[in-house]
Amino acid sequence: QVQLVESGGGLVQSGGSLRLSCAASGSIFRLYAMGWYRQAPGKQRELVAAVTSGFMTNYADSVKGRFTISRDNAKKTVDLQMNSLKPEDTAVYYCNQGGPGGYWGQGTQVTVSS
Repeated sequence: QVQLVESGGGLVQSGGSLRLSCAASGSIFRLYAMGWYRQAPGKQRELVAAVTSGFMTNYADSVKGRFTISRDNAKKTVDLQMNSLKPEDTAVYYCNQGGPGGYWGQGTQVTVSS
């Protein structure tokens, strides 16, 4: 049974930083692509950042240069460092393993105040 547990969300002022972490269990972590998605109220869930099993990364245009995704295969974690946060980054952030058809965490709320 794959489990993904997110932590690190919260309330931050515009321009601030947060670091999200996702701990995975129940899978051969190093074999899977990992990603962070977000869903704001009234909007569809969207990909924020992803890292492949080979450590290749890609980012949504809206977060390039501000967010950094990283993975630690030994610890089975994937982190999202978010800098220069904007109110439009406010959303529930979800950890994902294996793409949209894969596994999801329960989500963590990120709120950026203006």
